[in-house]
Amino acid sequence: MVDRYLEKVYAGFLGMNIGIRLGAPVEPTIWTYERIRDTYGDITGYVKEYKNFAADDDANGPVFFLRALYDDARDRPLTAQDVARAWLNYAREGVGLYWWGGYGVSTEHTAYLNLKNGIPAPQSGSIEQNGLILAEQIGGQIFIDTWGLVSPGKPHEAAELGQTAASVSHDGNGLWGARFFCAAIAKAFETADIRTIMDAAMAELPEKCTYRDVMEAVKAFHRESPGDWRACREMLERDWGYDKYQGVCHIIPNAGVCAMALLYGGGDFARTVEIATMAGWDTDCNAGNVGTVLGVARGLEGLPEKYRGPINDGIVCSGISGYLNILDIPTFCKETALLGYRLAGEEAPAALRESVKLGEVHFDFELPGSTHNFRVSDSFFGALSHSAKHAYAGTGSLRILLDRMVRGDQCRVFYKPFYTREDFSDERYSPVFSPTAYPGQTVSLKLYLDQWSGNETPGAAPYVRTASDKALHLQGYRKLVQGEWIDITFTIPDTQGDQVDEVGVVLEGYAPASCKTLGMVYLDEFSITGPAAYTIAMAKQKKNFAAITPFSMDHGAWDLYGGTLNLMRQEPAFAYTGNYYARDYVFSAPVTPRNGDSHLLLCRAQGAQRGYAAGLGREGRLVILKNDFGFSTLAECDFDWKKDTVYQLELQCRGEELTLSVDGKPCLTVRDGAFAYGMFGCGSCGMGRTSFGDMAFREL
Repeated sequence: MVDRYLEKVYAGFLGMNIGIRLGAPVEPTIWTYERIRDTYGDITGYVKEYKNFAADDDANGPVFFLRALYDDARDRPLTAQDVARAWLNYAREGVGLYWWGGYGVSTEHTAYLNLKNGIPAPQSGSIEQNGLILAEQIGGQIFIDTWGLVSPGKPHEAAELGQTAASVSHDGNGLWGARFFCAAIAKAFETADIRTIMDAAMAELPEKCTYRDVMEAVKAFHRESPGDWRACREMLERDWGYDKYQGVCHIIPNAGVCAMALLYGGGDFARTVEIATMAGWDTDCNAGNVGTVLGVARGLEGLPEKYRGPINDGIVCSGISGYLNILDIPTFCKETALLGYRLAGEEAPAALRESVKLGEVHFDFELPGSTHNFRVSDSFFGALSHSAKHAYAGTGSLRILLDRMVRGDQCRVFYKPFYTREDFSDERYSPVFSPTAYPGQTVSLKLYLDQWSGNETPGAAPYVRTASDKALHLQGYRKLVQGEWIDITFTIPDTQGDQVDEVGVVLEGYAPASCKTLGMVYLDEFSITGPAAYTIAMAKQKKNFAAITPFSMDHGAWDLYGGTLNLMRQEPAFAYTGNYYARDYVFSAPVTPRNGDSHLLLCRAQGAQRGYAAGLGREGRLVILKNDFGFSTLAECDFDWKKDTVYQLELQCRGEELTLSVDGKPCLTVRDGAFAYGMFGCGSCGMGRTSFGDMAFREL
C-alpha cells in the first residue's frame, strides 16, 4: 500500500469538501463568472459563513454510491448494476441526494427513473437511451471521487471503477470525466507533480474525444500564458463555452475549468480550489473535484487552516438513512481506507481495523489535526484544537484551552449526534437525521488537566441535551486532577421520547475572580456504545426539511396531529429511523388503520429496497414481508382487524428469527437470513391512511 495511505484519503476527502463549501455559495445560474469577479474579486477564503453546511449532491454521490462495495460487490468485481442498486436503495425519490430536475432535464433524475422502470445499468445512462446531450452532463465527473480514493497508486483500476459507476447515469464524455478524475486522484497518492498527475489521467482517455481536446487546449494556452488564468478563462468561454454545449450543465466547459485550475494553481491547494471557484460555471463541482486531487497530492499539511477549520471534521448528507447522514469525516475515511486495502488484496493494519466499529461512535483523535466535529458552547472560555502532546492512547487528543474562568463560568464541550432545521442556514438538498446517540447507551471519555494558573482546578460534568426543549441533563460534577487522566463514564438517561442533540461535558470554573483559571484540558477516547432503549414521543417531534423528526420519509404525505404520526399515500410509502447497523431488537408502536389494506412496521431496513416489514395486510390478514428490490411475502395468517381500531404491533428481530406480535400476543414467526441489521420505521405498501403512535425501541 502507498505511504501514509489513510492520511491521504483523509486529506483528499477534506479537500473535496473544502472545494464544495467554497464553490457552493456562487453556483450558477444566479452567479455568473462576471458577477463573481465583480463582487468578490480575488477569492482567498470562504465567501459565506454557515451555521452548519447543509448537504450537497457532490458529497452525497461519493458517499452513498461507494456503498455498492458493501452491499453487492463484496467479493467480486464491481458492475454498473451494483452501483445502480445503490442509487435505488439510498435515495428518497424526488428529495435530496441529487438534483431532481425532471425526466429528460436532470441526468440523474432521468437515470433514476430509468432504473425504477426496469432499464438496467449501463443502458440507464447511455446515449442510446437518453441522447447525447443528457448523457454528457457533468454528473459523470462529480460523483466519483471515492473510487479514486480506494485505488491508491492505480490510475487504470481507478478509471475502470469510475467509468463503471458513472455509466449508471452518463455516457460519452460523461464517462471520460469519471476516468480522468479517478485516475488523477489515484496517481496523486504517488506524486504531487500536477503535470505527472494530469498525464497519468489523460492516458486513461480515448485518443479521440472532446474531453481530451479541451484538456489539450488548456495545456497549450498555459504553455503560452502561464501567469494569467483569467485570459485562459476567456479562451474557454470563447471556444468551449455553454453556448456550444447544450443542457443544464455540460461536462466539457467544466472540464476546461478543472484543467485550468489544476495548471494555474501550480500545485497549491488553496489557489487551485480558488481558481475553480472564481471561474464560474459549476463552481462547487469543479472545486470539489480538484480539491480531492490536490488534497491527496499535498496531504494534510497542504490544507490551510482557514479552509480546513470550518469543516471541523463533519458533513451532513441527504440519503435515506438519517443515521448515515451524520458523517464523521475521520471515521468515514477509515472505512474508505479499509475498502482500499480490500480491493488491493492486502490486510489492513490492525490499528485501523480495530478503530472502525460500525454502529458505534468511536473517536480516537489519531489522524493529524482531527477534531471529530467537537464544538464549544462559548468560545470566550474555551477554544478547541487537535493536540499531539497529550494522549491517553495513541498519539492524538482534543485540546481545550480554558481561558480566564472563575467560579460559576461554564463552557460545554460536545459532540452533536442530531440536527434540526434551526441548526442550518439553508435547506440545500434537504438533509434528514436520526440520532447517532440514544438513551441506554454508555458514553465514555478521558480527560486530562494541565492547569497553568488558578488556585482551584475546574470541574467537569458529563451531560446530554434534548432536542425539543434544549434541556441539559447533567450527570454530576467531578473535579479534574492536575497532571492525570480521569475516566468519565455514564449512561444516557431516558429522555422521555425526545432526541439527544448534544453529548459531552460541561466544564466549570471554581476559582475566585482574583485567581482565574488558565490551562488546557485534553479529551481522548470518546465513545458511545452499548444497547439502546428509548421511545419516540410524537408530541415532541416537528416538521423539518419536508419530513418529520427523527425520520426520513420516502413517498407519502406525513403529518403530526392528535399525538400521532399520520401517513396518507397513493403508493408505497415508508419512514425510516434509528441506528443503521442495529441488529437484534424489539420495536413496537400503536397502529390505527384508517383506510386501505396495508399498515406496517419496518425492521432491519437497509434502505428503500432492503429489509423487512410486518403488520396488517389485505383481506383481514397479518403479514411479514421481505423487501429485496421488491416485496415478497414470507408469512401470513388470518387476523380480523378493523378500521379505526388501535392495535399494538411489535416486531422482534433476533438472529434470523422475526416475530410479529399484536396486543402482546405472538402471531407470526419466520426465519430469514438476508438482512442481519438495519433501521426501523413504519409505512405502507398500498393506498390508504394510517396513524402511528409513540414508538418504543429496545436492543436485545
